[in-house]
Amino acid sequence: MKLIFMGTPQPAAELLEQLTMTEHELLLVVTQPDRPKGRGRQLSAAPVKQMALDHGLSLKQPEKVRGNGLFTSQIKDLQPDVIVVVAYGQILPAELIEVPKYGCINVHASLLPKYRGAAPIQWALLNGEKETGLTIMKINERLDAGEIILQQRVGISETDDAISLSKKLFDKAPELLLKALQQIETGQAKYLQQAEGRATNAPSISKESGEIDWRKSAQQIHDRIRALVPWPVAHTFFREKRLKIWRSAVHVADLETRFKEPGTVVALVKGEGFIVATGQGHLLIREVQLADKKRMPAHVFVHGHDVRIGETLPN
Repeated sequence: MKLIFMGTPQPAAELLEQLTMTEHELLLVVTQPDRPKGRGRQLSAAPVKQMALDHGLSLKQPEKVRGNGLFTSQIKDLQPDVIVVVAYGQILPAELIEVPKYGCINVHASLLPKYRGAAPIQWALLNGEKETGLTIMKINERLDAGEIILQQRVGISETDDAISLSKKLFDKAPELLLKALQQIETGQAKYLQQAEGRATNAPSISKESGEIDWRKSAQQIHDRIRALVPWPVAHTFFREKRLKIWRSAVHVADLETRFKEPGTVVALVKGEGFIVATGQGHLLIREVQLADKKRMPAHVFVHGHDVRIGETLPN
C-alpha cells in the first residue's frame, strides 16, 4: 500500500525503519520541526527526521497541521492509502483524517480505552500496573478514541522503567502494525468501538511530577521513580541540593530501626546504596545524580558524600 508516516521520537523512528524493509511504498514522512535542545539550545532534528534522511525518504516538517490548507492539499495530491501515526505530537484535523483511502491509523502504547493521551507508558507505571500493551487504532477527531483494529498485551515487571517498557512495547509494534495493514488492505480488519465507560486519561508529564513525597508508600515512590526516567526524573533534596533518583527498589525484608520519620536514611547497604523510610515500608536507593554532577551508583554516592544514618531527605 501507499503510506504516509507521521511520527517524531526514537520508537517511531525505529518503526519507520522497519517499514522501509517491507513492500509498502512510503510516499512521505512527516515529523515535527527542529527544536532547540540542550544547554546550548541549538536546533536538533527529531529521530524520525534523521531516519527519513538516512533512507532518502521525502520529508515535511510543518509547524502545524491543523488549519494548514496547503499541507492538506499536498497530502491529497499524494493519494495515500493509509497514514500511519506514531507519537507525532499533534492532533490531526478532520480534513486530513479523511484524505487516505483507508483512513489514518495510530500505534498507541496502551490497551485502549485505558490511558488515552500523550504519556500512556508513564501513567501505567505511575499507577503500578502489572500489564499494558499496544493498540492499533483508526483515528477519529477525538483523542485516542477511534475504533480498535488490533491489540497486544505486554507484561510490566517490577524492574521496568519508562525506557525499558517502551522498548518492550515497540519491539512488538512492527509485527502488529504490518498485520493491521494486511487486514485493512484485504478487508479483514474488524473495527471495534471503544468502551467509553472504561476510558482513562494519560496527560503529558510535567517537570513538577518529579517531586518525591516520602509520606507516600515505598511502592508508590518506586513507581514514580521508574515512570519518570529519562525525564523529568524523580528528585528529592540532599543537604539542600537537588538529588535525582534514577533507580530504586522496594525493600521487602524486615528492617529494625529506631528511625520512623518518612524521608529518613535508616540503613546503608554495602555495594547497593541506602535505604529510606517512607509512609509505608522502606525504599532502597540504587542510582542517583546530585545537581550538576554525573549519575552514579548510590553506594558510590554514599561513600563520596559521607551519607549518614539518621539524616533526612525533605518532603
